[in-house]
Amino acid sequence: MSQDQSILVLGAGELGMAVLRSLARRAAEQPTVSLAVLVRASTIASSDPVKQKDIAGLRSLGIELVPGDLAEQSVDALAEVFRRFDTVISCTGFVGGRGVQVKIAQAVLAAEVGRYVPWQFGVDYDAIGRGSPQDLFDEQLDVRDLLRSQDRTEWVIVSTGMFTSFLFEPSFGVVDLANRTVRALGSWDTAVTITTAADIGSLTAEIVFAEPRIAREVVYVAGDTVTYRQVADAVDSLLNLNVHREEWSVPQLKSELAREPGNSLRKYRAVFAQGVGVAWDKNETFNARRGIPVSGMEAWMRENL
Repeated sequence: MSQDQSILVLGAGELGMAVLRSLARRAAEQPTVSLAVLVRASTIASSDPVKQKDIAGLRSLGIELVPGDLAEQSVDALAEVFRRFDTVISCTGFVGGRGVQVKIAQAVLAAEVGRYVPWQFGVDYDAIGRGSPQDLFDEQLDVRDLLRSQDRTEWVIVSTGMFTSFLFEPSFGVVDLANRTVRALGSWDTAVTITTAADIGSLTAEIVFAEPRIAREVVYVAGDTVTYRQVADAVDSLLNLNVHREEWSVPQLKSELAREPGNSLRKYRAVFAQGVGVAWDKNETFNARRGIPVSGMEAWMRENL
């Protein structure tokens, strides 16, 4: 990417910061590239020490702070913000609520941004299809339909699988170290693709700066693809445990979701237990084909558990 390029990242949470740091490293080598991040005006002006530290860190990387609120601003207002950027990368997650991902996509298209990387850092929504246990996924398909229905704005979707840390999140229930238990979603042979936030950040930067330019494509990346049996075996061997193993079947998880239909964790468990669109061969990924090193499950465990 040798031409002038202005990039706007939406959100400065865990993934947004990982993407920004990686983009900043690349931009430091290419003075024609400029970086900005959209954050709430209240965050920029906050006296909270943690937020002040985050803001100072962004400024130290030479990143412009653009005030904005994805949930509150209209499509037209967001389009005005987006219009001066060549590339927009959404790292907002689902925290903005229903309809926000579609609104962002509509604003990007209205602004005729050159290229858009939507918040699709996760599973293969095309393979899962509509009507899955996680109803928020239907909106992700709405975004894909919007992007595919036009040809003025290029788009790149980065499929990453589950964030590695989420697989080990106690509330998710798969790895329950407090009770020396590992649970399989679906079956012990069901697989899941996982990638760390840091690797998603660096791989997204590689994809954005790739030559020849990547556009109108779903790009698959992976830190690892493992079965729940492999997860349990790794916990046993690396942590010197003999964990209790419990299988949560698809019918069981669907029944639990039916009793508590608003429970987000139950929605995710049911989706991943079905095993469709949640795992792919890591040897066929963008990072594997280009020989880019990533952190696998056992490496993450050694660093974090």
